[in-house]
Amino acid sequence: MKLLSILLSSVLFSFSCFAQTGPEQGGNEFELWTGGGHSVPGGRTHTGAFNAGLRYGWVLTEPHLPGFLRGRFEYAVDIVPMFLVFQPGKNAYGAGFDPFALKWNFVRHGRISPYLELCGGTLFTNHNVPPYTNNVNFTDQAALGMHVLGERKAVSVEVRYMHISNAGLSTPNPGVNTVQVRLGVGKFWGPK
Repeated sequence: MKLLSILLSSVLFSFSCFAQTGPEQGGNEFELWTGGGHSVPGGRTHTGAFNAGLRYGWVLTEPHLPGFLRGRFEYAVDIVPMFLVFQPGKNAYGAGFDPFALKWNFVRHGRISPYLELCGGTLFTNHNVPPYTNNVNFTDQAALGMHVLGERKAVSVEVRYMHISNAGLSTPNPGVNTVQVRLGVGKFWGPK
């Protein structure tokens, strides 16, 4: 509860700050984030997830595409030292690594910088996820979110769909599909 209060305070504080530059070609992003959600149809049910990690990203391009699609491409990696899965039977604790996050940062409007993201990685847990399957899984993800740019930091809010599956490493392979809300606090800085 205390962590949630800190994150909400950060979001509210960011609205009173002046805007930083946001994603720019040659710039970088650093973010600490946390998120969680519950399973949706298409896999095992009655399963929840909570995770926290850090991200480092590289903004690779100038703005491309016309109109409302105009934006910059960013490549990022996530380290996920805490991944909790609340499932029937035994809950599981794990850690993961997302070696690729492909992010499209739309051109910002004032202090708001919306984005779309595709991401993937691995998840290692102390118990099988879902039960009776495997403790090594892969995480395919898609997210829609926005950065709220402040003078010294950026706060991100997003909705993330995550599919957790062992990709056939064991049978059965029912997978878990979750929709999560993720909050982050970070910073963009430009090229030197």
